Amino acid sequence: MARGIYITSAEGNTGKSTIALGVLATLRRSVEKVGVFRPIARSTTENDYVLDLLLQHDGVEIGYDESVGVSYDEVHEDPDRALARIVERYKAVEAQCDVVVILGSDYTDVGTPTELGYNARIAANLGAPVLLVLGGHPRSQSEYRTPDAMRLATEVAVAELAHEHAHLLAIIANRADPDRLTDIHSAIQDAEPGAPVWVIPEDPVLVAPTMRAIMDATHGTLIKGDPELLDREALGVVIAAMGVDNVLKRLIEGSVVVVPGDRTEVLLAVLLAHESATFPSLSGVVLNGGFELPEHVGSLIDGIRPSIPIIESPLGSFDTAVRINDIRPRLAADSQRKLDTARALFDTAIDHDELLSLLQLGRSDVVTPLMFEYSLIERARAERRHIVLPEGDDDRILRAAATVLSRGIADLTILGEEIEVRSRAIGLGLDIQAAHVVSSFDDVLRVKFAEEYARLRSHKGVTYERALDTVTDPNYFGTLMVHLGHAHGMVSGAAHTTAQTVRPAFEIIKTAPGIDVVSSVFLMALADRVLVYGDCAVIPDPTVAELADIAVSAVDTSAQFGIEPRVAMLSYSTGESGTGAEVDKVRAATALVRERIPSIPVDGPIQYDAAADAAVARTKLPDSEVAGRATVFIFPDLNTGNNTYKAVQRSAGAVAIGPIMQGLRLPVNDLSRGATVQDIVNTIAITAIQAQGAQDAGAQSARAQDAAGSAGIAP
Repeated sequence: MARGIYITSAEGNTGKSTIALGVLATLRRSVEKVGVFRPIARSTTENDYVLDLLLQHDGVEIGYDESVGVSYDEVHEDPDRALARIVERYKAVEAQCDVVVILGSDYTDVGTPTELGYNARIAANLGAPVLLVLGGHPRSQSEYRTPDAMRLATEVAVAELAHEHAHLLAIIANRADPDRLTDIHSAIQDAEPGAPVWVIPEDPVLVAPTMRAIMDATHGTLIKGDPELLDREALGVVIAAMGVDNVLKRLIEGSVVVVPGDRTEVLLAVLLAHESATFPSLSGVVLNGGFELPEHVGSLIDGIRPSIPIIESPLGSFDTAVRINDIRPRLAADSQRKLDTARALFDTAIDHDELLSLLQLGRSDVVTPLMFEYSLIERARAERRHIVLPEGDDDRILRAAATVLSRGIADLTILGEEIEVRSRAIGLGLDIQAAHVVSSFDDVLRVKFAEEYARLRSHKGVTYERALDTVTDPNYFGTLMVHLGHAHGMVSGAAHTTAQTVRPAFEIIKTAPGIDVVSSVFLMALADRVLVYGDCAVIPDPTVAELADIAVSAVDTSAQFGIEPRVAMLSYSTGESGTGAEVDKVRAATALVRERIPSIPVDGPIQYDAAADAAVARTKLPDSEVAGRATVFIFPDLNTGNNTYKAVQRSAGAVAIGPIMQGLRLPVNDLSRGATVQDIVNTIAITAIQAQGAQDAGAQSARAQDAAGSAGIAP
């Protein structure tokens, strides 16, 4: 089994940091402890930003200093001594990890063929197979490399590796011509028939500088606009040192416009063009020349209220353009769009299972929180479902939507006014083109939904006129979309209370067959396993029948997420040792659960320590199938459940995923109003998985196809 994988290239600007990120993510899905190592650091005066990016990846716990081998200066002074130092420091990292991602040098020193040779020598001495990255679009060339050129590059690089006795694991052609991927694959395979070959196309987003990078490179200062939009990529540069008519003709979608600071009429025209929606959307404006913006012009701009960043730079037009052009493309840790794009490209092009097989890495029996989160994403992607997000005016929802779409986790409908939602997404530098954006005031759907809601709630006195108003509420609108098959599930709550999110589901979707109550569970991801806790969020004091319903629903939920159910019905007493109303309630509920699902191990009443700890279990319930091995913990009331999950979360460092609503006929899930973007992504994945297992999924899918055809919404 390989303990490390050495990622290197024959030249700079191949984008191997994006490959390293993809490899790291792939390994974290299957292996508990992954390390990162950089044999030769880019700089000794500041942190290596690529290494920083990799070390910030979830689940990597190696410190920066121990992840660095030597500097370029040390290699120049004494290559052999530097190599010995690299091996020594690498072995210290390797000893702490199951596998290590090793990232070769970046050709920031002297870019000669000997640099690849030295990387190959390092790899051979570390005993790490080489993942060779070939660049399909070198920064020094204006055109993509042809397949023949890629074949030649392969032959030269592979020969250099062989000369230093390095073992070639596989080849990735990165930043390749999107129109010639098959030809490039064939050319490389012809040059090295024995190696697996993968080809990743060039994506303009990954090589585009952000407005923040442009501001830094031009020594600029943000004087107007939304600071959050500094992380948007600039996909082109327009030098606006000409008349307004000519400038407007040359505007490019997603570009940064460089305007001389004394050409205020051009600045105003550019801002109006951006705001008008009849010209391309711009990433930002750089005012160069060091001219201070006149006060009256500033007041006029404030009246326009542009959101795009306006940066003031002291440099001249030529120097500004050169500085922007010379910005080295970075997979910046603060650019979510770049990270999402890189992951999506890697996931699409690379066979993860084959990569793990080449490294002879099997899947670990341990399930860490991060491994579990990855498994959620993989399961959601395997059978995509359509999820509706009612809160299209929340930036977190838009950011999460961009991630979900780019990684193929689910298809999405976002509720909101289309021009507002899409304009905000563009401004944030997010790609949500694949999402459907629907207004809750849509004339056709509003009438259809009002008729259905009035029918469902007529016994409560709801008239069509009242329903026509009610269904414009995004949560009611979204719930009706799920109910009528326009979507398979809904996620809300980032800007709404739990009651606002789930009340429509209680009224419209109702419970699944055989279940009388809606409850919730948390998936508690501990250091080495995942447990199910219920109910911790919905029912304050469940009756015997409700407690049994919670347990039965929790068994279904655990099975959906790959957790073998062994149910502990918790109480302050174990077995027959205690009496009292609360213990009797749990005892009666346990009997009901056993009757309803006789094939599932269920025990109760049982105390938490007896359910979770094998040593305690041997003393208190030695013959139990559940004691000491429980995976599903059912609490007797909300007070106990809510406090316990929070205590475990805070004291044991567990990751609490949820609450996950269960018992509904179709999935609707509630977010915390403090939810992070990653929380939202996880909840969408969870909802998609629940939708996959919905009992009437087949009927719902058929309804979705019919409904989508009439409403223009893809199911």
